[in-house]
Amino acid sequence: MTQPSGSKINDDLLRPLFHTSWRFFLLVAVFGGIVALGLSTWMWQARNGYGITGIKWPVYWGFYITSFVFWIGISHAGTLISAILRLVNAGWRRPVTRCAEAITGFALMIGATFPIIHLGRPWLAFWLAPYPSDRLIWPNFRSPLVWDFFAINTYLTGSLLFLFLPIIPDFAVVRDKSTGLRRKIYGALAMGWRGTPKQWHRLETAMQIMAVAIIPVAVSVHTIVSFDFSMAPVPTWNTTIFGPYFVAGAIFSGIAGLLIAMALLRKFLRLEEYLLPLHFDNLGKLLLVMALLWGYFVFNERLVTYYGNEPAHMAVFWRTQSGTFAPLYWTMVTCNFVLPLILLGIRRFRTITGCVIASIGIVIGMWLERFLIIVPALGHKYLPYSFGIYRPTPPEIIIASATFGAMCLLYVLFAKTVPIISMWELKAADHLPAKHPHSTAKEQRLGDSHA
Repeated sequence: MTQPSGSKINDDLLRPLFHTSWRFFLLVAVFGGIVALGLSTWMWQARNGYGITGIKWPVYWGFYITSFVFWIGISHAGTLISAILRLVNAGWRRPVTRCAEAITGFALMIGATFPIIHLGRPWLAFWLAPYPSDRLIWPNFRSPLVWDFFAINTYLTGSLLFLFLPIIPDFAVVRDKSTGLRRKIYGALAMGWRGTPKQWHRLETAMQIMAVAIIPVAVSVHTIVSFDFSMAPVPTWNTTIFGPYFVAGAIFSGIAGLLIAMALLRKFLRLEEYLLPLHFDNLGKLLLVMALLWGYFVFNERLVTYYGNEPAHMAVFWRTQSGTFAPLYWTMVTCNFVLPLILLGIRRFRTITGCVIASIGIVIGMWLERFLIIVPALGHKYLPYSFGIYRPTPPEIIIASATFGAMCLLYVLFAKTVPIISMWELKAADHLPAKHPHSTAKEQRLGDSHA
């Protein structure tokens, strides 16, 4: 894999920051309009009450909590994958890590808004935080929803720090090439970076510590999200498999989201020399492994439910296998298992196009999976008097759809203000001897961030 020279890396990766085309304004206008529509719909919901949604007894969780679990899962694309690749020192990871880490931060921000959107009185969301008050009222720490508050905020803080640390040398490059106000802003973000050996040593140490610390945090976050379900006495929810099942599903959907983002960046920012077919092939293989693991967990969950043959569980089971929700269930299986098995399992189909098609199917399938976990079980509990039907209304659909526009908008703005690929890591790889393609972090420091 031939690396471009240092000057070419600067020219290619700094081009979006210093040259603005009409496409940027078009994308901002389109995605900004989608976000504005979602915000106005949410404000209308807050003003008129929850009656305008389809959320009612007994199905109090619908599109909003489905999207909450979905976006928290997508967030595992970045920090977790990047941390693992850094720790194993995979040489091919360099153009991929920042693309992935950005997804984590934005997906967590979007996912964290859904519990607030889901509230009938969103201005009371601060009640989840354990703040000192004269009333001495504290959250119920036995509630999994309170656990979500601490887990997501911890993961978001760690992920943003993990994203920011490797950008510092690149901020210094942008600072040195800027003038006026932009130079002052990037100078502040560069935090006095001059590329001295002492600074490199501290940066590498901090990145290594964060890479080790963020992995258990990431795993714990989606495990705690699974506790929202497995701790509740609801048919098919109260099971011990939900922890690893949710973590595997989160990594699965996260890699799919990363592949889609990489393909779009490669196309629109003309990064064909950096995001190579090799990267899509490697991530495609990893996605195939996760598809097989996801299939194992789904089979395990369904087999145990069927073998147990409890009436309440079987009622939900048959609603998804052959009843009302069967079309959604078999669409999910096709998107999450059959399609990846064909497109990623056969080498000649595992191209960039094949990986993207499989990833789009997985994103759709994983959203359906979260919907099928939540709605059929809540609508068919233990006693007939608690049976009900959930039908989403246009406000729910608009708000849930607007979050995809928000993700695209945040990513476009990020790519406009920050080099989307780590320049100093590419330069470090260019300075390494050819016979040592997987060098240590100390050897990578030989790269000059100001080349």
